[in-house]
Amino acid sequence: MLPRTRASRTPRARRTLAALLLAVAALATPTATAAAATPAASTVAAEAATSRGWNDYSCKPSAAHPRPVVLVHGTFGNSIDNWLVLAPYLVNRGYCVYSLDYGQLPGVPFFNGLGPIDRSAGQLDTFVDKVLAATGAPKADLVGHSQGGMMPNYYLKFLGGAGKVNALIGIAPDNHGTTLLGLTKLLPYFPGAEDLLTAKTPGLADQIAGSPFITKLNAGGDTVPGVRYTVIATRYDEVVTPYRTQYLDGPNVRNVLLQDLCPVDLSEHVAIGTIDRIAFHEVANALDPARATPTTCASVVG
Repeated sequence: MLPRTRASRTPRARRTLAALLLAVAALATPTATAAAATPAASTVAAEAATSRGWNDYSCKPSAAHPRPVVLVHGTFGNSIDNWLVLAPYLVNRGYCVYSLDYGQLPGVPFFNGLGPIDRSAGQLDTFVDKVLAATGAPKADLVGHSQGGMMPNYYLKFLGGAGKVNALIGIAPDNHGTTLLGLTKLLPYFPGAEDLLTAKTPGLADQIAGSPFITKLNAGGDTVPGVRYTVIATRYDEVVTPYRTQYLDGPNVRNVLLQDLCPVDLSEHVAIGTIDRIAFHEVANALDPARATPTTCASVVG
């Protein structure tokens, strides 16, 4: 047990702990790239994505892939940077692919997923409706990284999303919150630090294991009927910890450990959601289980 020292009660100590938690949480998704440093550059990036068939609202799902895929970024991420590899990967396989920005805070550009997660789920609700209206599909499939793999659970359970979603695929999702390698357990020894996180970055506070949001989210079970769930985790995750807390329990759930598919894969939290083609092959399998092929270390070239 840690002693409650005088230093731990100082404003400087509280700010230090909060800053440390923010720094570790920032690993949850890649930060905005240098190309997104200005609004004009961000617009160019979005236009480039559309030109490659991603976020193309004229796309119509095919008979082989009848549902649009909605990509949900993680904390500190955005609709472009998180998906620079996975979105084209899926487009090239014949999917209509879309991504949204959510969880914005006033005065904080480019770095999203920081607002209250229940409100972010409302933004997802609106976006899915937009995609379904544009494509004419009755349901969508959701693929999310980190918070983006967990937040849709709120949409499914509390906002009527279960009737609009066929499958939810979470890549390193913090489905039961995170201890951030145990750092969150230090919060009681720094009075005011948790209040600071809640006030300034409620999306981070919501993701702490045992938070009121996480408690509500998982009350009554992890899943809802009618939705297929896949969780893809890595044992080297340094952000959503312990990594086994990412797994879901319930019917129609498949929990996958990346190293069971390829023991030499060293991807951690960021890499598994942004560049790991072995993980992406498993995403493709989850989107189309009838045509699934074995995921192995060789899938990196697939």
